[in-house]
Amino acid sequence: MAHVSDLIATDIEQYLRKHERKSLLRFITCGSVDDGKSTLIGRLLYESKMLFDDQLAAIEADSKKWGTQGGEIDFALLVDGLAAEREQGITIDVAYRFFSTDRRKFIVADTPGHEQYTRNMITGASTADVAVILVDARRGILTQTRRHSYLVSLIGIRKVVLAINKMDLVEYSEKVFRSITEEYRTFAAQFGLEDITAIPLSALRGDNIIERSARMPWHHGTTLMGYLETVGIEETRQQACAFRMPVQWVNRPHLDFRGFCGTVASGTIKPGDRIRVQPSGRESRVARIVTAAGDLPLAVAGQSITLTLTDEVDISRGDMISVAASPAEVADQFEAALVWMSEDAMLPGRPYLMKIGTRTLSATVTEPKYKVNVNTMEHLAAKKLELNEIGVCNMALDRPIAFDPYKDNRDTGAFILIDRMTNNTIGAGMLHFALRRAHNVHLQPVDMDK
Repeated sequence: MAHVSDLIATDIEQYLRKHERKSLLRFITCGSVDDGKSTLIGRLLYESKMLFDDQLAAIEADSKKWGTQGGEIDFALLVDGLAAEREQGITIDVAYRFFSTDRRKFIVADTPGHEQYTRNMITGASTADVAVILVDARRGILTQTRRHSYLVSLIGIRKVVLAINKMDLVEYSEKVFRSITEEYRTFAAQFGLEDITAIPLSALRGDNIIERSARMPWHHGTTLMGYLETVGIEETRQQACAFRMPVQWVNRPHLDFRGFCGTVASGTIKPGDRIRVQPSGRESRVARIVTAAGDLPLAVAGQSITLTLTDEVDISRGDMISVAASPAEVADQFEAALVWMSEDAMLPGRPYLMKIGTRTLSATVTEPKYKVNVNTMEHLAAKKLELNEIGVCNMALDRPIAFDPYKDNRDTGAFILIDRMTNNTIGAGMLHFALRRAHNVHLQPVDMDK
């Protein structure tokens, strides 16, 4: 290996234990096309010494064939693996890469910058803790930069790095950096993005990636890697929420055992805790927490478990098991934010399939309330949503479901819409709140005398 001789350890168990203790940060790179997202990730992989000799040799050869940097190494080719991506010099699919440093492990999602691939960006952002939003120092804030920033906020990512890239092409100008930073902060404040760290850098030259750049002595802040290694992440966010487990499967191997399998979406659970099955509302207590490795005294978010209960309760796939003291909401009508991903427009009244958790059911958009102009953040009247448009709608389901508002719980408040005919995913949404029927509407006795 060219850069990893120090990683070759004779004591494999010690090596694994060392890395298991590291925290994991998931982050996404986004922004407009040609802002340098793939090059940045390639540079991070290179600088973190995660490349083998054969990988380095291959990328040098590929740079001569596909590269866009003249005779230099094109780091973007480490990430852009599709033939179409290399031919066009763009990112189309979401590329995930893993790397680590002495302080932390990372999973990075490189997402496309082209508008027609916005749906792919949603996929990459759905599990991220931090967003690195790249801006080309020559071009400034563009429409797709604004769209991605708004989507980042909508999805619930609160920590943002404003990476102003290609500073080498503007002669490392502090004035350009300050101007773009001020413009972005003003724009982002309109939808609540406030935790923004601006870093001037050059992914191609390596400025302010790992080491401070001598070419920008006026920048007194952190480097990109310095930020990623030290930023606080909400590791206990899902554990701090109330217990939720969508039921994936009812396990009945014989007459003496009936367990309910699923992945804990949030919170913790232990034997003896009182639970509520939703939407039915039946309550019971946890008897056992069963796993392949034996019974557990406590289960936490992210674990796959089987629960047995002290009572015979009717539970099926798609039901939600919640802690009884703080159950999920139950409703069949909602307000939701919706990102439309299909070339066929979203039309009110048309039946779609909604998949939320482990449940799939029929859904319709009853009323599009507005769509968002990502340039001005204006709310515009809308009767439909077109490809890549973002809007807020009222929705109705064919039966009640258990859910939490997305702002409180990502796992139980997010959904996708599926086309009934093609089975394609056509929309991604975030539930805001239940629409409650008016309490002043009552059944009135009526006599007909004619």
